[in-house]
Amino acid sequence: MFGGGGMNPRKMKQMMKQMGIDVTELDAEEVVIRTADEELVFPDAQVTRMDAQGQETYQVVGEPESRDPSGAAGAVEAGGEETDDGAPTDESEIPEDDVELVATRAGVGKSEARDALEAADGDLAAAIARLE
Repeated sequence: MFGGGGMNPRKMKQMMKQMGIDVTELDAEEVVIRTADEELVFPDAQVTRMDAQGQETYQVVGEPESRDPSGAAGAVEAGGEETDDGAPTDESEIPEDDVELVATRAGVGKSEARDALEAADGDLAAAIARLE
């Protein structure tokens, strides 16, 4: 899990637990990182979630495949519609969990969080940044 300079992994886990850091291995099937220029797809990634004092950090280990974002981005489930810019028009496209997460992180109401998510095309980080 960690390189610890030759430290026993079990000892490292024990020390992290004493410091209040909870480490969980996730059974991820695929991880996708979208940038303006490309998508990095990790088909068989090892994902570790670390929770330290309420702040979650994710570590992704694997070999990514690079692909053009225009191919998969903007895809909409059957029955949904798109606006001229490719954004989904159906409000149900934004999961309620995302709305709650943004509302909690930014300290705002759900309505304001949903508006920020819609303005950020569902991008959690951009919505939170917009509200802070």
